[in-house]
Amino acid sequence: MIEFKDVKKVYPDGTTALNDFSLKINEGEFVTLIGPSGCGKTTTMKMINRLIEPTSGTIYINNTNINDYNIHELRWNIGYVLQQIALFPHMTIEENIAVVPEMKKWRQKEIRKRSKKLLDMVGLDPSTYKDRRPSELSGGEQQRIGVIRALAADPDILIMDEPFSALDPISREQLQRDIRQLQEEIRKTIVFVTHDIDEALALGDKVCLMKEGQIIQVDTPQQLVLNPETQFVKEFIGERKSPWQTAVDIIADQTEANIITKAAYEEGNYPNQGVFIIKDQKNDYAGAVADGRPTDDFAVLENNLPLYKATEMLQESNQQVYPVLKNNQLIGTLTYKDIVSYLKHETAVKDGVIR
Repeated sequence: MIEFKDVKKVYPDGTTALNDFSLKINEGEFVTLIGPSGCGKTTTMKMINRLIEPTSGTIYINNTNINDYNIHELRWNIGYVLQQIALFPHMTIEENIAVVPEMKKWRQKEIRKRSKKLLDMVGLDPSTYKDRRPSELSGGEQQRIGVIRALAADPDILIMDEPFSALDPISREQLQRDIRQLQEEIRKTIVFVTHDIDEALALGDKVCLMKEGQIIQVDTPQQLVLNPETQFVKEFIGERKSPWQTAVDIIADQTEANIITKAAYEEGNYPNQGVFIIKDQKNDYAGAVADGRPTDDFAVLENNLPLYKATEMLQESNQQVYPVLKNNQLIGTLTYKDIVSYLKHETAVKDGVIR
């Protein structure tokens, strides 16, 4: 979908922002760019819609050099969300959302229908919000409008430059949940710049950790945490908050010790004692069985749920094993034993027992 090949950017003052940068982002993938200030992550993002031109190297979208696209058509197909929301203060919310569709000559009926659908998707009642001005909205509400305005013309790509960093922690956490839920529905290709490692790990399908204009490691959040390739990665990840903030997919048991296939379940080919999670051929969650009997009342954990919230759920239930899911795909299972082992390991690392 998006590919950087040997991209280099040197500014007129001699500053090298990117050097030998190569990265492939697949269609429908959510990739977070993270790294110290000045590492080149915002430069990388702005190259996608040609706000910044590379000194050398090539960037492709759908296997076509971005320089071969009409620049207006290129940018119309890329939604852009900033930290500074930049809604037009003199326009209503509906008019703000309509800006790009109107440029693309959409019919007013289509625009109103699209505006209503998008407002519904982010939990803002169209009848209440469409005629309001930006000044009548909270910061979190304005940022929601910023996101759906970027989606209004149904672009294939969404680029987001630290969009939540100016918000209070509660609003920020809510918007992170909103964007994850929204991505499950729209499946856009998203490039998201952040300076917050917890945000990068919670949102990204892949995390690209950068330093001094180069990629240090690109990996899934789980692999980045569990298998850092360099000391820099280890130290950068080590700056994260309390282990209680860790997403459960990093802690989940992936050995499939508590998992059986749907075919094995239908054939009765599994132990009659214990709790087992059932998965189908596509690795989708297909239910659970306890002591040989199916159980419908079975709680599941979303992959990005922080450990402290998962623990609250475990405390309120007698359930022994919890499936960890991402878009209904079975990632692994979680038990009290897994949590204790993880916290024990983290404490040992902090105390210098494990290095």
